Order: sequence, then structure tokens, then C-alpha cells
Amino acid sequence: MDRVEWLDLPESTRAAVERHTGPIETVETAPHGVMSKLACTVRTRTGRTFVKGTLVDDDQAWVYRHEARVTERAPCAARVRWEAEAAGWQVYGYEYVEGRHPDLSPGSGDLAPLVRTLAVVSGTPWPEELRKKPFHLRWTEFLPEPAPLALRGRALSHTDTSPHNMLVTADGLVLLDWALACPAPAWADAALVVPRLISAGHTPEQAEAVARQVPAFRAAAPDAVTLFARTLLTAWEAWERTRPMAHRAALTAAAREWARHRGGPVLPT
Repeated sequence: MDRVEWLDLPESTRAAVERHTGPIETVETAPHGVMSKLACTVRTRTGRTFVKGTLVDDDQAWVYRHEARVTERAPCAARVRWEAEAAGWQVYGYEYVEGRHPDLSPGSGDLAPLVRTLAVVSGTPWPEELRKKPFHLRWTEFLPEPAPLALRGRALSHTDTSPHNMLVTADGLVLLDWALACPAPAWADAALVVPRLISAGHTPEQAEAVARQVPAFRAAAPDAVTLFARTLLTAWEAWERTRPMAHRAALTAAAREWARHRGGPVLPT
């Protein structure tokens, strides 16, 4: 998505933000991410805030509201501090997290904090007051009807575990960008990390060994994980054709390697 620069916002929108932050001294546009029309770090004399937003009448405006509500409840997340609406813009301010994106390659010291964060998040139930389509329904066209029970679940899941959505801090690994969070099996985030690890240089065996350090993944039925891996590959192959992005090819190749490794039977429909 093309970013909107801070100074291109309506003056009244910028004023609404500064009522929360105080006078803004510098602004740095975020280099990563594909969702937010506005995404930047603003600095004031009291510190930094990450600001994201979109037009109120944008079809995806509800996603920003959803993300803000999720981060009020999710562990290992950057918290929303305030929200503002002015001149047709809906803007949210999140606590600024000082950190770096993790190295997911074999032997990296960042794997341990990743596992700890996934373990904490996987043990968190979905906040039922937040209505969101569960994860298995994203795969409706790729699954038998009804979806197997093993792919249903009501745990809080991030579901977009890119290294660009993670920061390693002095206190552990923080997950950013909870816009795609939804109810899912407790082991789903750990499973979604497996192709990321393969893409970073792990063999499928090594990647699964990391994932099995998360108790929820370790307890998952093998046939359920196999079905998950195969369905993930089918979905990513379809989205690579219909919604191509620069990063998709490498991830799809990693998912293909994982699905090939899983082999074996799948759950009965």
C-alpha cells in the first residue's frame, strides 16, 4: 500500500494526534507492512509513539478498530494508547517498542524468546466479546465442509507471524500488527512459524523441533498438523496466483517443503 506522509494529512487530523502526543518534533515513516495507509513513528519531547491509521470510510477501517481492541487484551503486544478521529481520518497511537527484528536462522539466540512468546500467546483464550471470523473459515474454499474439528479452536492467535511483525527487546519478543488476529487452534501460530523457519534456513525437521518447544504444538495431533501444512500450502499457492506479493514465492516454497516432509495421512472429512 502507498503510504500517506505525515505532512500530507489534513491539519485538523495532525492537531487531533498532537492533543494526545504533544507537539511532534520528528516523524519517520514505517518501511515495512502492507496494510496501513498511515504508519509512522512520531517523536516528541516526552518520547516516541507508533501511529497508524486510515480513512474512516475505507473498506478496511474496521480492521484498525479490531486490532486496537485485540491489543488491549493480548499478551506480548504493543498496547494502543489512544485513538483519534478527525477530518475523515481514523488514527491510533501505540506504545513505541525499542527492539530489532529477530533472526530466525538455525542456532540464532532469538529462537528462545520466540518460543517463549508463542507459548504465552497460545495459552491465551480468545476474548469472546470480540467478534471475528475464526481461522479455519479463512480456508473455507480449501477445506472439506464442515471443516475438521482439529482445525477449529478458540485460542487467541496472531496468525501473521512474519519477522517484520516481531521485535526482540530487552524483556523478550513482542508481536506487532495484530490486525489479522482471530480465534484458532492454540498451536496455529507455532505451526505458521514453521515455514518462516524453513525459509530462514532450517530443515523441516529442525523447524518442527523449534515449534515443538511450544507446549500447544507439541500436544497437537500429528494428523491435524499434517492437514494444516497441506492446507496452508494450497492456500498460499492460490494467493500467490491471485494476490501476488514479492515475499510470497519464498514462503510458498518453504510451505511446499514442509508439506512434502509431513506426508502421511490426513484427518478424515
